Amino acid sequence: MKLGVIGDPIAHSQSPSLHREFLSQAGIVGSYDAILVHAGNVAMAIRLVREIGYLGLNVTTPLKEEAYANCTQVDERARVVGSVNTLTFLGEEIIGTTTDGIGACDALAKRLPHFVGASIAVLGAGPTARAAIDEALRRGARVALWNRTESRAADLRAKFSIDAVDFEHAYDAVLSTLPPDAELSDELIHMITRSSLVLDANYGSRATLASSIGRADVLDGIDMLVAQARASFAIWQRAAGSAETRADA
Repeated sequence: MKLGVIGDPIAHSQSPSLHREFLSQAGIVGSYDAILVHAGNVAMAIRLVREIGYLGLNVTTPLKEEAYANCTQVDERARVVGSVNTLTFLGEEIIGTTTDGIGACDALAKRLPHFVGASIAVLGAGPTARAAIDEALRRGARVALWNRTESRAADLRAKFSIDAVDFEHAYDAVLSTLPPDAELSDELIHMITRSSLVLDANYGSRATLASSIGRADVLDGIDMLVAQARASFAIWQRAAGSAETRADA
């Protein structure tokens, strides 16, 4: 089973070690590679990996929307969010989905007493933020959104019928999908520090939110990464089984 992840940057990715462990645990002979792909080159990358027999790819920043545009099929979650982080190649089909929202909500749910009805502030408006909003609403949470570009935030709030972040509210959880070292206003820092649980979607050296707001208990995105990776791997296992069934037939 040939698998991999594409993105830029990609050297920091922990996905190869995670998926190689999943392959080992499942008793599957396979590989998982980190592949540097610059924006604008996703179609070429997909063509090349398909030619050498890859079953699927994870997709990370900044290629998720470009990958979406190269799919021949997408599921409902991907369609709502407008991006993919998981590609599966079956015959001539390029099938896309997103497990980012599953990863974010699983990571938060591990630490929230009740996810249904929980108030969650999402920071950012990119693919990960949109996937998290969609999944959180599916699971019954109450979501508010803030983004540095207000017009993008307003569009997404209208799309998902959610509120703007109230800087005076103490949220049950804050999920930041902002880039490392993002500049934060005093009122935004005030809101984040008053909230019970804070998750930075970045991990490793890219997880800078804790130091930016001076709060040591900010979680990094490792649990989020593991959860979305497991969901992606399960998709590929099912796809491999489906391909074997068709081949036997």
